[in-house]
Amino acid sequence: MKYNQIKLIINLHIRYKSFKVHYNEFCRKGKVTMNNLIINIQKYSIHDGNGIRTTVFFKGCPLECTWCHNPESQSYSAAMMYNSEKCTGCGRCAQVCPQKGIVEKDGLFPVPRDLCDACDTCADFCLNSAREKAGQAYTQEELMKELEKDKMFYEESGGGITLSGGEVMTQDMDYLMGILKTCHKKGYSVNIDTCGHADYSRFERVLPYVDTFLYDIKHMDNDKHKELTGLGNELILSNLKKLNQAGAKIHLRIPLIEGLNTSDEDITDMAEFIKDLKIVKLSLLEYHSIGNSKYDRIDMEYEGKDYKAPTQERLKQIKNIFENYHIDTKIGG
Repeated sequence: MKYNQIKLIINLHIRYKSFKVHYNEFCRKGKVTMNNLIINIQKYSIHDGNGIRTTVFFKGCPLECTWCHNPESQSYSAAMMYNSEKCTGCGRCAQVCPQKGIVEKDGLFPVPRDLCDACDTCADFCLNSAREKAGQAYTQEELMKELEKDKMFYEESGGGITLSGGEVMTQDMDYLMGILKTCHKKGYSVNIDTCGHADYSRFERVLPYVDTFLYDIKHMDNDKHKELTGLGNELILSNLKKLNQAGAKIHLRIPLIEGLNTSDEDITDMAEFIKDLKIVKLSLLEYHSIGNSKYDRIDMEYEGKDYKAPTQERLKQIKNIFENYHIDTKIGG
């Protein structure tokens, strides 16, 4: 193939990508809405509720937890992720970037954050998959089509769909209600994984269509909660009480990080709060560092470099404290 032919193909592709970006923006303001970007649809999930489930991870969260293992989910906007270890410095991305913003630096081609609009043209031309887009727009019909591919697993295992994030309860409510009502009509079980930081009116709207809320408690001390997540816990605890009063099925989950929320005082404060709630169960989640490598790929700094999980002995002690309050507790999801 001649050079001019290759150049023509590249130019046509760039024009197509530009059209696609503007079309998606139009959709987000209309049918698709402003903030329903999805970073992952995880198949065969067994830790987000009963049975085999498909978990949808929405993009955007009001909290900025210092241990977050999906940092690409925090922003509500699409973004390009860049893996420098896979980059060979070929420069193809710089040649095709519509913004002409990608430049060589020390033999590599990082994402120009001030210019990048996440059109992902560069990812299409990257031979080594060093670049990928975090945040894809789906219409309700497109998302349901993807979810229904696994309906056989839902039916056979007693599983279903889990909507997660980011924070699903801060997404566009019309979009979310459309998905929930369709799932309800088709008989699919739906769980919502939430940090609880959203206006309670949103929870009221989804209540009739949600089987179980997977609800996080991170710390009972408001100031400490703000230090660890960027926001206080008043709204989170208030919503938890209201959901309990409304008769919602609630599966509480506590991410445990040694030295941050694992003291006897921390655990006792949580147990005192939880003891009068009618919850399905409480899960103790050990801290892990699986998502740490993502921070460099999205030019964020990981603040939890020194974080550690509690020892197995300490986890058993924590479990015993909750069980002394007659709270059904398990270690793990």
